[in-house]
Amino acid sequence: MAADYKGQPILAVEGLKQYFRVSSSFTVKAVDNVSFRIYPGETYGLVGESGSGKSTIGRSVIRLYDPTAGKITFNGMDISKKISKSDSKALRTQMQMIFQDPMASLNPRKKVEDIIGEGLDIHHAYSSRSERKQKIDAILAKVGLAPEHSSRYPHQFSGGQRQRVGIARALIMNPKLIIADECISALDVSIQAQVVNLMKDIQQETGAAYLFIAHDLSMVKYISDRIGVLHLGHLLETGTTDEIFENPVHPYTRSLLSAIPSPNPVLEKNRTAESYDYRTSGLDYTKGTDHHVSGSHYVKCTDEEFQRFTAR
Repeated sequence: MAADYKGQPILAVEGLKQYFRVSSSFTVKAVDNVSFRIYPGETYGLVGESGSGKSTIGRSVIRLYDPTAGKITFNGMDISKKISKSDSKALRTQMQMIFQDPMASLNPRKKVEDIIGEGLDIHHAYSSRSERKQKIDAILAKVGLAPEHSSRYPHQFSGGQRQRVGIARALIMNPKLIIADECISALDVSIQAQVVNLMKDIQQETGAAYLFIAHDLSMVKYISDRIGVLHLGHLLETGTTDEIFENPVHPYTRSLLSAIPSPNPVLEKNRTAESYDYRTSGLDYTKGTDHHVSGSHYVKCTDEEFQRFTAR
């Protein structure tokens, strides 16, 4: 399902800040003034190095953290502040999360049918036990597992199968937005491809939007419609996948893309990775503003920096 960039976004994040106070004299600014939008049926990839704030954004959006500042609008609801009971119920059913570690995120004491069906139980989304079982069996089939798997425990599955259970748990409530927090990083490469293809198939079938958080730029390129590049809690550059990969503007984005290995041994032998160090770059992220490059391509920098970046 193609995203409609002219319609209303399913998620709008404006000026999000997420600070964590460590002591009376020190506060970690994990996310600082981040803004982006996700449209129905779209996959928005969020990339950046470890500690850049990707997972923190996902957890703030789904309200596992209370945002320090900024506005988060989901499906027309302002969820950045205290929300009503009805809005909270809508949020918990229409937005779901797939976590990074498929073993740590599954209760080892529960059978798969109870893990997947927990959302149905909490929100009373069935009228009989047979209907509950029918829904669980249907979602297991959708993610490539058999009905007999429902009576097993998480430790009886492989890593890829456990992640499929996590995906089934997220899908059971038929959400409009799924936050995939590095959901493939703990899997083998061949299993990663299976899981990502599964997610793409499910998106085409259900029309759900994804916030896809990952390190692997090649996988992000494969699954994402648009990409945001995050560094030190700041969203430095955003645009369509083609815009980011074919015309990277920010030096940090260029350094990330230059580090991608090439399957062609001749090109790989001659590949030169660009180095980037924020401390010696002379850039100040806090003074940057959004500059329009082309289409939906934006880069965050000062006017002087923008002239320097685009002159290369």
